[in-house]
Amino acid sequence: MKNGDTNTTHATQNSIQELRRLIEGLKSLHEYRLPQRAYHIIRLAIRDLILPPGKTILEREMSEVLEMSRTPVREALVRLETEGVVRLIPRRGFIVEPIVQEDLKEIYQIVENLDGLAIEIATKKAEDEKINQLEAIIEQQEAALENKNLKEWAVLDDRFHSMIIELAGNKRLSSVIEIHSDQTYRARLFTINNRPLPLRSIKEHKAITACMRAKDENAARIMMQSHRKRAQQEILAGIEKINSMQK
Repeated sequence: MKNGDTNTTHATQNSIQELRRLIEGLKSLHEYRLPQRAYHIIRLAIRDLILPPGKTILEREMSEVLEMSRTPVREALVRLETEGVVRLIPRRGFIVEPIVQEDLKEIYQIVENLDGLAIEIATKKAEDEKINQLEAIIEQQEAALENKNLKEWAVLDDRFHSMIIELAGNKRLSSVIEIHSDQTYRARLFTINNRPLPLRSIKEHKAITACMRAKDENAARIMMQSHRKRAQQEILAGIEKINSMQK
């Protein structure tokens, strides 16, 4: 067996092991029908880079890991294809779509404005107890950076922004943001080792919660949009760096 084949085999085995750990960590999966269960697991695996950009997903292998027939797995993959997450390559299987800079630019234009609206609404509604919870997340982010655990930092970052969306309490706004949240999270995780340590992000999070505590929704909105714009620039630069390394 050639070295390239060996590396590919090891990478596949690692992906399968990580996928099984993901499944074990998910709760209430039995409540979903099989196609929905397969969809949620594969979507999260792509989001968390367990199935990275360019990875081939074979129905046979996936059905074995998920312990279900190929029919619900294919239904899940077809649904993910309609969402632009995977692409069917004839005679090869489904391929996880790459993270494309132009797509991200469009997504961030939407997210920047919607997050600004969400923080404005959340600032009006949030009680001190909820702001305390946001500040606790920031402290956990600082601890994650001290421990050089960037993956944990990214998970906490996602939790911070998700909680703000929840505090806004607008279901329609939440559903629109949710459409793009997987892509932005995947991009953050994908580039995390190819951009500066997120120290500025923590400072900006603190500034956002300070605006919320002061009930200054306009300042909170400006701060959030500035935060998203800066993050976008760093992530796009990170993707460009990765692309240049792969050429």
